[in-house]
Amino acid sequence: MKLSTKARYGLKALVDLAHNSKEEPVSISSIALRQKISESYLEQLMLKLRKANIIKSVRGANGGYTLSREADKITVGEVLRVLEGDLTLVECPYLNEDADCDNEHSCVTKYVWKKVNDSINETVDKITIGELMDL
Repeated sequence: MKLSTKARYGLKALVDLAHNSKEEPVSISSIALRQKISESYLEQLMLKLRKANIIKSVRGANGGYTLSREADKITVGEVLRVLEGDLTLVECPYLNEDADCDNEHSCVTKYVWKKVNDSINETVDKITIGELMDL
């Protein structure tokens, strides 16, 4: 599984936001400068994260962005799904338990892909932005 720039930059921006928004909201331009991310690209990511209620915007002269809840309450899995969509590594319509598969009893890959997909989702759902702050 290869994370796109959306995921990498989004996580970097959230960790930056978590570090720097404790006292006051943080501007997109300051995050972009510190993280070396295009400001216009970062705006697109922040819009998605705001719509998903991961961050909130503050208007005004000292406005900017803050996390919508504590960093320890925001999982990497939640962020990746907002920015990337479904985290399924391999598309197999028969991974769903209810799906009908003609090859179900002799298909060993179904078992492998389900385990891999479940492991990825379980792992990213355990990691929080708070943990990333400590790295």
